[in-house]
Amino acid sequence: MRRFLSALTGLYFLLTPTLGIAAPSANPNVTEFNGAVVAQKFPPPVEALNGMVVSSSHYASQVGADILKAGGNAVDAAVAVGYAQAVTHSSAGNIGGGGFATIHLANGKDTFINFREKAPEAAKSTMYQDAKGDVIPGLSTRGHLAVGVPGSVMGMERMLKEYGTMTRAQVMAPAIKLAEDGYVLRDSDAGAFSNAKNFVDQPNVAAIFLNNGRPWKAGDRFVQKRLAATLREISAQGPDVFYKGDIAERVVTASKANGGILTMSDFADYTATESAPLYCIYRGFRIISSPPPSSGGASMCEILNILSGYPMNKMSAHSAKSVHLMVEAMRHAYVDRNFSLGDPTFIKNPIEKLLSNNHAAGIRAKIDPVNPTPSSEISTGAVLHENNETTHYSVVDKDGNAVSVTYTLNGGFGAQVIAGDTGFFLNDEMDDFTSKVGAPNMFGLVQGENNSIQPGKRPLSSMAPTIITKNGQVFMVTGSPGGSRIITITLESILNVIDHNMDLKAAVDTPRIHHQWMPDTVYVEPNAITPSVKKELEAAGYNFTENRSWGSVEAIMVGIKNGKRVLYGANDDRDLPSAAVGY
Repeated sequence: MRRFLSALTGLYFLLTPTLGIAAPSANPNVTEFNGAVVAQKFPPPVEALNGMVVSSSHYASQVGADILKAGGNAVDAAVAVGYAQAVTHSSAGNIGGGGFATIHLANGKDTFINFREKAPEAAKSTMYQDAKGDVIPGLSTRGHLAVGVPGSVMGMERMLKEYGTMTRAQVMAPAIKLAEDGYVLRDSDAGAFSNAKNFVDQPNVAAIFLNNGRPWKAGDRFVQKRLAATLREISAQGPDVFYKGDIAERVVTASKANGGILTMSDFADYTATESAPLYCIYRGFRIISSPPPSSGGASMCEILNILSGYPMNKMSAHSAKSVHLMVEAMRHAYVDRNFSLGDPTFIKNPIEKLLSNNHAAGIRAKIDPVNPTPSSEISTGAVLHENNETTHYSVVDKDGNAVSVTYTLNGGFGAQVIAGDTGFFLNDEMDDFTSKVGAPNMFGLVQGENNSIQPGKRPLSSMAPTIITKNGQVFMVTGSPGGSRIITITLESILNVIDHNMDLKAAVDTPRIHHQWMPDTVYVEPNAITPSVKKELEAAGYNFTENRSWGSVEAIMVGIKNGKRVLYGANDDRDLPSAAVGY
């Protein structure tokens, strides 16, 4: 075993030659959780020596692994997976949406690609309000007026051109084949189409996503000829056809005919940007994550900075003490997120202050050792949201290049519209803006001025594609969908490994908690806390809301086994179409 001393607190974790991280119990199928040793029955992570891809689509994961086998690097595979998920994960995978990519190269370079959607130039802060100033339900979530300028095609092109080794045609060929020839639906794949009957009033959508008027079922071969044609255009002509040519024209025509405001100028002016990622250090590990316009990296690092002052590894996961400290850190960080962050082109984000040691120490000074701080006593303001129909994937290659990508259509199937015969769903990303300052959105959450709608602005996100390094080498790649919960989902995958010594599969599948300042409740997955822990925390003043399971962490960890570097992949069992595929 090898012991790494933390630069911050002297805490440590153990690498083992079998699973990469030592489980608290000698039995690999038993994990110490909630202060007791209980059977968890987590399967082991997938192991590979050369490359690993983990995504929410088993077909897309295989595509990425095949690209790695063919000599492509992690960026080539990431782009191939992105396009494949546009075919195999229609409700969230996309070319009609946008997202972020965090990249760590084997030569030590880190970078961040921002391909978040933009508001059209004709967008207005009051565009989803009626004459009385009230928000019109559904206007920002369904239909062409809900659509922001898509960024995925531009983002994938920038990643491939700057850091890939293969041609566009090579990395897109598998997606085109999956769309052209179709793929057989498993039970988990077919479940995504259970609500497709909602498309019956849209002939161009129903022609693809309904099978003679009925939902597709397991065993059917799902073919998307129109999407295949669109992908072939992109493969042959590059992003120009999407942003300045035939595809843009068809989207704009459909927008104008159906009450939308997209123009050819909106598409032609779209850019994917590249910048330094956001960094923080936790117990000697370097966290590399997403800067604004995502709040994900900053909020997660703020929570980690607060927790770094406590001996979390001396506490059992989700014991009363650890839950209390995590919730208090989350509560304070979400307030900062809601008041302070937005698109950096439009506002100044106080990242240096939020991630300073002084700020973390100041928050720790306010945390009572036992009792919760009522959210109403911290501040009032805006909670930003993001729908759950997002997807994440992670890639590591044989040379040590790593890519973490989270991208989204926002709601399920985005705005639930397809432009003409283009074959892909358009996003409803405009709903991530503030429709009206102070008014609750569909989830009862209230948003603030920093995220108000402005032409050309990108909505604030919670996405947190993250890479963790130790001594300059990739240690872990992680991220998740889950809306505003992405921050705490990704956070817990990290804490479970670094502080609680779980193997990667246990770290991914273990039940989660979440707190986002308002509403002032601790959300818990089933079995996330024991009855005794719940009783103790309720006595201190906490209240809990149990939800069905949320999120889908797709993670990779690098360890040592029998003296060799080994990649461990763990797909989230909450998302059954997901898979870890290595070679």
